[in-house]
Amino acid sequence: MNLALIDILDKFLVVIWPMLRLSAFLAFTSIFSIRAVNMRIRILLAFSMAFVVTQQIDIPRIDPLTAEGLMEISRQILIGLTMGLVFQVASAALVVAGQAASASMGLTIANMIDPNMGNVPVLSAFFNIMGTLIFLGMGGHLIVFGLVLESFKLLPIGQEFFSQDMLGKMIHWSAMMFLGALLIALPVMMTLLFINVGLGFVARAAPSLNIFTVGFPALILTGFVILIMSMGNNVARIQWIWAQSFLMLRSYLGE
Repeated sequence: MNLALIDILDKFLVVIWPMLRLSAFLAFTSIFSIRAVNMRIRILLAFSMAFVVTQQIDIPRIDPLTAEGLMEISRQILIGLTMGLVFQVASAALVVAGQAASASMGLTIANMIDPNMGNVPVLSAFFNIMGTLIFLGMGGHLIVFGLVLESFKLLPIGQEFFSQDMLGKMIHWSAMMFLGALLIALPVMMTLLFINVGLGFVARAAPSLNIFTVGFPALILTGFVILIMSMGNNVARIQWIWAQSFLMLRSYLGE
C-alpha cells in the first residue's frame, strides 16, 4: 500500500511541472480562455498534454515544497503566461480594430456585453469571432499545441529561461496590437475621414443645411459598404496577424 502511494506521488510530481506551464498557457490564451472552453475542459487538455510531454522527455524530480520547487513553480507559470501573451496581443489587435472602425463610423454607442471581453463595440465582437474562425480554419490550434509541446525541449524544466533578448522581443511584439488594428481598420478610417472633410466643406458653404441628419447615416452606410468590400483583404490581414504570432512564439522559444 505504501509502495503504491509512493509510486502515485512520484508520477504526480512528474506530471505537475508540465501541467503548470500548460495550465497557465490555456488560462491566458484568448482562444482557449473563452467561457465556451470551461475550466474542466482546460484541466483535461492540460493534463492530457502534460501526460504526452512526460512520455517524450525526462522530467527532473524537484520537490515542490522546497525553495527550488517554489522557484520552479513560478518559472513554469511565467513561461505559460508569456506564451499566452503572444496570442493575447494578436486578439487585442482585432478588438482595437473594431473600436477604431466603430469610432470612425459613429457607432461607439453601439456596444454589446460579450461574456469573454466585457463591454465592447459590436464591430470588435465581429472581428473577434471572425479571427477565431480564421484561426481554427488555418489549423492554428494544432500549430499552437505543437509549439507548446516543443517548448519543453527548447525551454526545459529546471533551467533558466529569462533573458534581456526575450524581454525586448515581447515589448516589440506588443506593437502588433496597434499595427494589426491599423491594417484592418485603415480602409474604413481613411474613407470616412475624406467624407467628414467633404461634409465640413458643405457645412461651411451652406450653414443653413443640417449636415448632421445627412452625414451621420451616410457615415454608417459608407462604413458598412467599405467593410464588406474589404472583407477579403481583412481575412488575409487576420491570417497574417496569426502567422506573425506563430513566428513570434517560435522566436520566443529560440527556434
